Amino acid sequence: RSYQQADIKYLSGWKQWKRTTSKSLKRVLGEVKELSSYLKLWRRDIHSIEGKFGTGIQSYFSFLRFLVLLNFIIFILMFSFVTLPSIISKHGIFNSSVAKIPLESVDSHCTVYEPGGNKGLIYFYTYLKDLLSGTGILEVTVLFYGYYTIDTAWISRMRYNLPLAYLLATFAYLALSLLWIIVRSVEGFKQNLVDAEDQFQSYCNKVFAGWDFCITDPSAARLKHRSLLYELQTDLEEERLKEKIAGRTMKEKLRIYSLRVFINIIVIAVLSGCFYSIYRATVFSQEKSNSISDTNLQANLLVQYLPSIVITLANFIAPLIFSFLITFEDYSPAFEIRLTLLRCIFVRLANVAVLLFSLWSQISCATDKCKACGYNYELYPCWETEVGQEMYKLMIFDFIIILTSVLFLDFPRKLLVTHCPCKLVQWFGLQEFGISDNVLEIVYGQTICWIGTFFSPLLPAIAMIKYFIVFYIKKISLKHTRKPAARPVRASSSNFFFLVVLLIGLILAFVPLGISIAHIPSSKACGPFRNFNTSWAVVPDTILGFPKGLQQVLYGIASEAFAVPFFMVTCLIMFYFIALAGAHKRVVEQLREQLVMESRDKLFLIRQITEAQRH
Repeated sequence: RSYQQADIKYLSGWKQWKRTTSKSLKRVLGEVKELSSYLKLWRRDIHSIEGKFGTGIQSYFSFLRFLVLLNFIIFILMFSFVTLPSIISKHGIFNSSVAKIPLESVDSHCTVYEPGGNKGLIYFYTYLKDLLSGTGILEVTVLFYGYYTIDTAWISRMRYNLPLAYLLATFAYLALSLLWIIVRSVEGFKQNLVDAEDQFQSYCNKVFAGWDFCITDPSAARLKHRSLLYELQTDLEEERLKEKIAGRTMKEKLRIYSLRVFINIIVIAVLSGCFYSIYRATVFSQEKSNSISDTNLQANLLVQYLPSIVITLANFIAPLIFSFLITFEDYSPAFEIRLTLLRCIFVRLANVAVLLFSLWSQISCATDKCKACGYNYELYPCWETEVGQEMYKLMIFDFIIILTSVLFLDFPRKLLVTHCPCKLVQWFGLQEFGISDNVLEIVYGQTICWIGTFFSPLLPAIAMIKYFIVFYIKKISLKHTRKPAARPVRASSSNFFFLVVLLIGLILAFVPLGISIAHIPSSKACGPFRNFNTSWAVVPDTILGFPKGLQQVLYGIASEAFAVPFFMVTCLIMFYFIALAGAHKRVVEQLREQLVMESRDKLFLIRQITEAQRH
């Protein structure tokens, strides 16, 4: 301390002020960070789950909290730049103009959009049908694309271009989601590398440095104790499996590999059955939806929503089959979760792809009836709203399935196991809390949200409320109707792989949104883009209003003369960092070897001294 005071004494006034300010700023940032940790959503609940059920299950609830926050940010973004300006303009607070397409450029009947509102005597059943399907009253609200007809709003002398804002907000929420997922994935990847580098080192860290000596509360101490216990159980389970795999004979290896091949054949058959069922349901719904009378509401509702029902059933049944089959393949707990997630993600995301493909095949048909408007106007006068309604129905049905599975499957099973002494019932026991199935549910719902937000700008708000309720549903189900997995799972590998699966869903969402924005002609009867051939056309139209110098710069950036050198420079930078990381890894390995040699030399010297003392 005396050396530090002497050092400060000889510093100039500026450097002393700079050092003092830096220390104060670090102290303030540390206090703010500590305070913000207490403001985290569900902080106590997640710590309690970690202590009682392990870090593997805790990682699922942390993942759920991340999606709630992500959807909240997306909702704020879309509401601030799209929904709020439209509402204010329609109430006459700002001067605005409605997007109108010149009649000489398109047939007049293409600009007519009359949503089917509820007229006359309305039954409660009709309100329920509208709530589940997004039709009727909801179709003409801010929930769907067709409501946003404002082209320009004037705020004082500033011109607000709503079509451009709509498109840029879409790009912004996709870019925000991508960056946020990548940042969290990098953090998880670093932790995964640390855990996978040396199991003995990880074990020593938990035993000798895992305890937090700042804990004074007895309940917090018990939770921390249980958390460390689950982590050690996970390490021991993984080591046991490694020894078991290393000790397999050739006969055992042949048996397990043959069984895995047979199970994968069953998995392919299940996937094929799901895809074919959705395809047949979609074709049947499209063929029969117009032939059923509107008076027969029950039959009309069933046929109209048959694809969504079949998709929901496939998403519910297929993961159960995969979770049952994976138990016979004898993988490690972490790899079981990854493989089950990969199998189920193909089912869920491919189901959405089949539905969108069937819709687009009807929207952009190649027959004569589509030439006048550029799309199938007779069937879909505002096709963006139709797609938004399909995404809305999938979101609602997915939530209904989650709720009903807990109420009508988990709770009755809990009552049977508790009050029925039958051996068969006790053999089945309580259902395990499958991390892969639950993660897949929310990844599927988030993918629907990313795709549907362009067609239904308030869909993130619905997803946020849905995940908020799902947290408490899953928490109650975990504590009262289910049991944790018999084989513990490491949280670090789970967190990283959950984000990788979520990234796959986001990349899949880019494809339909890109096709809808750049390829399919926009509706001429509704929406902010009816002045343009496609939604993307608003970008070059806006660039034409820029000064010529700026136009040339932007066109140059978009040209091949800029793209090819930029790609080459990016590749060189990437190769440089890869080589730098490899060099750092080799240095770390050399330092580790030196430390091992130093410890061996010291041990040898101690032995020599001990032997000399004995003699």
